[in-house]
Amino acid sequence: MEITINLLPEEKRKRLELEGDLPFGRIFTDHMFYMLYQKEKGWHSAQIKPYEPICLDPAAVVFHYSQTIFEGLKAYYGVDGKIRLFRPDRNMARMNRSARRMCMPEIDEEFVLKALKKLVDIEKAWIPKEKGSALYIRPLMMGTEAFLGVKPSGEYIFFIILSPVGAYYREGFNPIKIYVTDKYVRAAPGGVGDVKTGGNYAASLAASEEAMKLGYTQVLWLDAVERRYVEEVGTMNIFFYFEDELVTPSLTGTILPGITRESVIQMAKDWGINVTERRITIDEVIEGARTGRLKECFGTGTAAVISPVGWLAYKGEEYVIAGGKTGPLARRLFDELTGIQYGEKPDPYGWIQFVP
Repeated sequence: MEITINLLPEEKRKRLELEGDLPFGRIFTDHMFYMLYQKEKGWHSAQIKPYEPICLDPAAVVFHYSQTIFEGLKAYYGVDGKIRLFRPDRNMARMNRSARRMCMPEIDEEFVLKALKKLVDIEKAWIPKEKGSALYIRPLMMGTEAFLGVKPSGEYIFFIILSPVGAYYREGFNPIKIYVTDKYVRAAPGGVGDVKTGGNYAASLAASEEAMKLGYTQVLWLDAVERRYVEEVGTMNIFFYFEDELVTPSLTGTILPGITRESVIQMAKDWGINVTERRITIDEVIEGARTGRLKECFGTGTAAVISPVGWLAYKGEEYVIAGGKTGPLARRLFDELTGIQYGEKPDPYGWIQFVP
């Protein structure tokens, strides 16, 4: 399939807005990638075109039954002037995994990655050059067939949009405050907790709003059955560094398999750290914070990379971790990962792909 390219004339393009404190996901570039799917034809009509609203029938499946999946990754300007993507092949593979679970058509991973790189190259002037900033990339697929029956759509739109972003958290690389909820649940066994689908995030909004009103940045979810086992944070996977073990909850089908999570596990193991993927109770975490056995806690994700956690609130009590300061392991992981992403450090794993 060929990609048709239809670009805006220079005089109609938006003024670049890359100065100052860039908000996350509020500014969008001039162009997008877009293609269509029909059951009889497969994927077709691939194009890079001006960023514009999408016209859908009011009965489109996505509105009524939330048949949608997405991904998130970034493009970085390296210190050598080259544009880097961090493990984009893993995002493409995860998108197809999500598609299978949501009964949606798979994409040609190689073709879509090629289209993504072409789009980023066209919009490269939108990539901020300041360390910590990047061009956020959002691929999304949604069911668009118009009907009011509960079954998979026979028609889909796939698109990629781009947004220049600064640091995800206003706190910067400083410890954040996490609220542990045992009132709400995010995902149950057998559900779609390990899929990057919109409904998961809609289900998290009430708890997130409650946490923010109490002064906390994010919510830490517990399992849906016993409300005992730690799962993940709203936008991140979670790690706990005890005296002799780095623990992250195992992938039991209710946790998103994060690409940054996967990278941290590999790096930490290579550094000789005892890394364990297992079920961990909130009681073990709280006891570790009380006794000092819990040395560090941090989240991992594309948006924030590494987020140190300095405080956990649970059942009306607040627990301080590492004195409310960033720990040395979180700092080392952050420096190593961002060093690879911005070309400041070698890439021994072959994680970086270049644009074009």
